Amino acid sequence: MGMSVSGQGEDSDGYKPMAEINVTPMVDVMLVLLIIFMVAAPLMVQGVPVNLPKTSAAKLGTIKKPMVVTLAPDGALYIRDEQVTRDTLVPRLMSLKSQEGDGVVYVRADRTIAYGEVMEVLGRVGESGFARVSLLSQPAPSQASSQPAKN
Repeated sequence: MGMSVSGQGEDSDGYKPMAEINVTPMVDVMLVLLIIFMVAAPLMVQGVPVNLPKTSAAKLGTIKKPMVVTLAPDGALYIRDEQVTRDTLVPRLMSLKSQEGDGVVYVRADRTIAYGEVMEVLGRVGESGFARVSLLSQPAPSQASSQPAKN
């Protein structure tokens, strides 16, 4: 294993170089690393450990796309991404309500649209049976909110 007895290929001291790899130290190091990682892995879990209560509540269903009615600058009406006419707005909303249930309808309109047209769309949304209607707007920039409005 460590010393050669024959006289061929010997150094001047009588020893021959060993050409075998000793795997035992490598296995020892790997086992030590494995034990370190096995001990450290549970400590790397983030968050505060809590014991959650059990419940029989039903799981939440899939998240639905919000019901958004849009009044475009050219006067076109859209429900989500689908273009509808003013005559088909109420029937289409009623069919969506029967399929998806009652929820909030978000109405958004371009700032150039007249107030009367927006109120007409709000009335038609109310006709379709939706009780909760919300108007969407874009938040003002932070600079404009800190300065007084100039007339």
